[in-house]
Amino acid sequence: MKIKTKLNLGVGLLFTLIIILVLVSAFYIFSIKKDTQNILKANYITLEYSRNMLSSLDEITKDEPKAIHLFDRNLKKQLINITEAGEKIASQNLLNNFNLLKQNPKDESLKSQIRQDIFEIMKLNMNAIKIKSDIAKESAETANFSIAIVGSLCFLIAFNLLINLPNNIASPIKELTVSIQEIANKNYSERVHFTNHNEFGDLAKSFNTMAQKLEEYNSSNLYKLFFEKKRLETLINNMHDPIIGLDNEAIVLFANDEALKIIGLKSEDIIGKSAATLALSNDLIRSLILKEPTNNSQKKQPLKIFANGKESYFDKETISITITPTGEEKEINVGDVIILRNITIFKELDFAKTNFIATVSHELKTPIASIKLSLQLLENTSTGTINEEQKQLVESIKDDSQRLLKITAELLNLAQLETGNIQLNIEKSDPNEIVNYAIDAVKVKAEQKNIQLVTETPDNLPNVRADKEKTSWVLINFLTNAITYSSENSTIIVKVISENDQVSFSVTDFGQGIDARYKNKIFDKYFQIPGSSKSGTGLGLAISKEFIDAQNGSIYVESELGLGSTFGISLHTLS
Repeated sequence: MKIKTKLNLGVGLLFTLIIILVLVSAFYIFSIKKDTQNILKANYITLEYSRNMLSSLDEITKDEPKAIHLFDRNLKKQLINITEAGEKIASQNLLNNFNLLKQNPKDESLKSQIRQDIFEIMKLNMNAIKIKSDIAKESAETANFSIAIVGSLCFLIAFNLLINLPNNIASPIKELTVSIQEIANKNYSERVHFTNHNEFGDLAKSFNTMAQKLEEYNSSNLYKLFFEKKRLETLINNMHDPIIGLDNEAIVLFANDEALKIIGLKSEDIIGKSAATLALSNDLIRSLILKEPTNNSQKKQPLKIFANGKESYFDKETISITITPTGEEKEINVGDVIILRNITIFKELDFAKTNFIATVSHELKTPIASIKLSLQLLENTSTGTINEEQKQLVESIKDDSQRLLKITAELLNLAQLETGNIQLNIEKSDPNEIVNYAIDAVKVKAEQKNIQLVTETPDNLPNVRADKEKTSWVLINFLTNAITYSSENSTIIVKVISENDQVSFSVTDFGQGIDARYKNKIFDKYFQIPGSSKSGTGLGLAISKEFIDAQNGSIYVESELGLGSTFGISLHTLS
């Protein structure tokens, strides 16, 4: 039997019994009420009339017209309210005797007869009241018995439904719940065994079919692929760096919570949508899908994004995903992954470092200038003569102060570059003037090591768009390094050539050269080649690169260990 049928029968039977109980109770209550009202209307009122007539009868002896009127009125009401057997005859006798009494009010025998008639009426009604009370009592007892029988039957049926019906429904549900929990725990061999031909039987059949299919799915490669996909999605979503995945048509495949947070969109607003379409209404996505410059001369700037309640800096890295299809040799691109690494804390530290360097460097310039002035006074013979040992000490102090001044200038230049306060004076510049200015600046230092500076510059060189002072500073730095790392009695070649729309300046020395492991780091700030005996800040080449990049030029190095090095820059000519 179906569960729905069981419920309908049980509840319907219980409802029917309740209706029967209500009807039986109402019937007997109405019967008792009817008997009670019958006693009140038929007998109690007659007794009331009889008492009133007895009271009036005593007043008639005094010849009171009012008493006769009162008796006559109650007698008329009694004649209307005759309900019991024999009451009509007694009432008629009372009427006849009363008519006689009205003619002879002082006849005591008539009054005695009237009293007997009234007593007879009262007796008849008193007996009727007793009989009707017994009938009402019997009706009440019958009502109690009937209501008790029907109520007990309702209770037994309701109790039976309360015990059996919930178990019939809850037990299969409990068994099904346990089986579902087993399925949730990946025990796909779990089955439900309901043999009843009802809804639970149908449910058990469907559940077992589902469990069988899940077991087959769990054993398939599709499940393993889906599981690995979920694992990767969870790993990506738990990473602290924003990550966005695109397919080869720039459709957004995934974006973790960190990416959604900084983009300001919900998952359903971005997943499956074209990045180009999203970029039309979202500036951040537009900046993310922009291709990074391939030209090394263009410095990759970090992205400034308002995130975590403040301006944050992110380093964008776009990784192209390529695969080699089965049976083929050529790789194909299947999409890109954009990773934003939060470098805010490093940027803040860098700002603090830059400000510190700028402040310290600025404060050092004044005492260094005082030291140089004091050295000039010491060298002036008008202030007094000094011996040879003192002269050597003065020269040593002069060299150290000059070196310290050079370091301070480099640090100030670096601070200006990092804070964006560097001012470039881009103008038409003659390459020969730049080279000559640089060579004149290092000529004395080269002569001290007997190093020959050879210049190779063709005629009719085109002018370049450059800041003459900053470009000369770069060449001076190249030449100073070349002199420092070259041996005595060697040669340094300064070459200028014009190619297409660019002019290249190069400085070649024949010193110890640079190990290939360090060539990619040579322009990094504070980098110094390990094992180098020469002292320095490691900032000269980094500042040189910043100066050239700011002029949209390029800087490069070519070197082989033991054969020397060539440092060069390229600047655009005037169109």
